Amino acid sequence: MFDPADPAFLANPYPAFAVLRALGPVHAHPGLGTPVAVSHAACSAVLRHRGLGRLWADAEPAAEFGAFNLLHRNSLLEREGESHHRLRGLVAGAFNRGHTARLEPAVRALADRLVADLAADARAGRPADLVGSVAAVLPVEVIAELLAVPEPARSALREWSNTIVRMYEPHLDAPRRAAAERASAEFVDALRGLADLRRRRPGDDLVSDLVAGGLDADELVGTAALLLMAGHEATVNAVGNGVLALLRHPAQWERLRADPALTPTAVEELLRFDPPLQLFERTALEDTDVAGHPVPAGTRIAALLGAAAHDPEAFDRPDEFDVGRTRNPHLGFGAGVHYCLGAPLARLEVAAVLDALRAHLPGMVLAAEPERLPTFVMRGLRTLPLGAG
Repeated sequence: MFDPADPAFLANPYPAFAVLRALGPVHAHPGLGTPVAVSHAACSAVLRHRGLGRLWADAEPAAEFGAFNLLHRNSLLEREGESHHRLRGLVAGAFNRGHTARLEPAVRALADRLVADLAADARAGRPADLVGSVAAVLPVEVIAELLAVPEPARSALREWSNTIVRMYEPHLDAPRRAAAERASAEFVDALRGLADLRRRRPGDDLVSDLVAGGLDADELVGTAALLLMAGHEATVNAVGNGVLALLRHPAQWERLRADPALTPTAVEELLRFDPPLQLFERTALEDTDVAGHPVPAGTRIAALLGAAAHDPEAFDRPDEFDVGRTRNPHLGFGAGVHYCLGAPLARLEVAAVLDALRAHLPGMVLAAEPERLPTFVMRGLRTLPLGAG
């Protein structure tokens, strides 16, 4: 069984996942405290099974994590049944009012400017880190624009997101847990103030639409937190992991450079090949089973999305990186009733970065070995140094 803190496993978890898949679709994992589904079919069942849901359990001691628990207790992701249906309908209604189309010119212009600056640094021999200069900047700016977050909160969004999501890692130490609560409290205060402002002075942003749609104050803050953390962290890591895959497979980058029409399938392959989210948990709402593994009511089971993404039963040549892959049922945006509402915006951001790299840094090469984050659930890079080639 794999150790989620082992540096060798974190560097490349996919061989360990292949061993588990060969042994069976679901396995107990004492270290994680939950069984893990490793086949694509079993992971899909975890995500889609109506007998499994997201039942939020407060971080303990609850008195010390009031803001963190508030964000999650009121999140669309952590609700089931009628409560989920009502909130998802309100959020989807607001999100579908043309926000992705409204933001597309700004997303593409920002990606182009960030990559152009990165390319200038690379050509001049200056440090050119794709993660720090592009991947970590673009999605948080897009979320800030989507929500119309003003300063000083806008500048704090990235650090809030980075700090809060560390709570999802197993066996987090007390100082980092305390930091996540402080970041959550600051985020709650800022978004409550923004919601109050939009009630008085609505605009064409998503917060105004959510306020008009009838979300209460806590639901609005929880929704904004979900958009920030899912939209920021997943996109940062999708860009970093994906561009590294292109650099490790230069023939595929040359293929994508030569044929921009491959960009949509390339985006999906980047999300599949090295997924930014490796694990997603559900809780049994009733006694059920997944692939023959019993899951009693009230117990948890996890889908190992990285293992599902390399299952030969679901993908042809799963360990090959293919930017033209057309049969690609990856689970990077989830599945079932909790499928990611922000998927079109995330796809747009990744595509905009690829298009900008094609335009400004077509000969990109690794300038040094990238540094990987020491985290398992959220899989990504701390740095990805590029040269102009």
